[in-house]
Amino acid sequence: MHVRFLLNNQIVEVGDVSPTTSVLTYLRTRQRRCGTKEGCAEGDCGACTVVIGELHEGDVTLNAVNACIQFLPTLDGKALFTVEDLRAPNGALHPVQQSMVDCHASQCGFCTPGFVMSLWALYLQSTGVPAKDGEVRQAITGNLCRCTGYRPIIEAGKKMGMYPVATLDRAALKSQLLAIQRIGPLHYEFGGQRFFAPRTLEKLVDLRRVLLQLLPEALLRPTCRFEGSVEVVAACPTFGTPNVQSDQVFVVPSKSEPSPHLHQRVGLLGLTSIVRNGQALH
Repeated sequence: MHVRFLLNNQIVEVGDVSPTTSVLTYLRTRQRRCGTKEGCAEGDCGACTVVIGELHEGDVTLNAVNACIQFLPTLDGKALFTVEDLRAPNGALHPVQQSMVDCHASQCGFCTPGFVMSLWALYLQSTGVPAKDGEVRQAITGNLCRCTGYRPIIEAGKKMGMYPVATLDRAALKSQLLAIQRIGPLHYEFGGQRFFAPRTLEKLVDLRRVLLQLLPEALLRPTCRFEGSVEVVAACPTFGTPNVQSDQVFVVPSKSEPSPHLHQRVGLLGLTSIVRNGQALH
């Protein structure tokens, strides 16, 4: 089974990379999209910011994420946008980019693509309407600049809505996303590593039973490494500490919502809590 997602309006299928390959590494080494930078490689500086589009309650949502801590299989069924996608077919800069230029909001330029993508995610929320100061500050809260200073960047964010509108065809994107959705869960395997993505907590419970038969000494622990999902990491302690090992299994049930039966399910999973976006669901 391959990981399937959209990039540059084209369906991309990947079946020959490790499940623990980051989106950043894939973009730079496989796609040669080097506009996405590696700074801290731990999700702090925002130089690697990309935007991911996905279906949610019948609509398309687009969010800025750190590509350096996002595993490639988590893109399955989604759309990936990088700074290279913003330029118009005639070569013209996107309003976000042009505003950054006009406001002198870039000096060394290393962090600029990340800021542009964070601001583009904000731009898509209110196309053609100037953003407020607080909205811009919130949008770039995950991006660090070490030389320019934030004043011109914030000014660029506030003025980007004053340029001729550059729209994103959400209807077309929705149709493309619908075409690559899976009916069942994702099970991706390469090089002895496995990635499972059950869609419900019930499926996760079933998967845990299977995993305990395969790895009776496995350790399950909840984490919140990926935004918008619940991640459970299963690692065999006989191979060392529960870091990324060849026998490690990453389980990410997407869109699992709290329910009256969540307490019972958590007990079946053998976990003390399930976490999403840094907040405990139980």
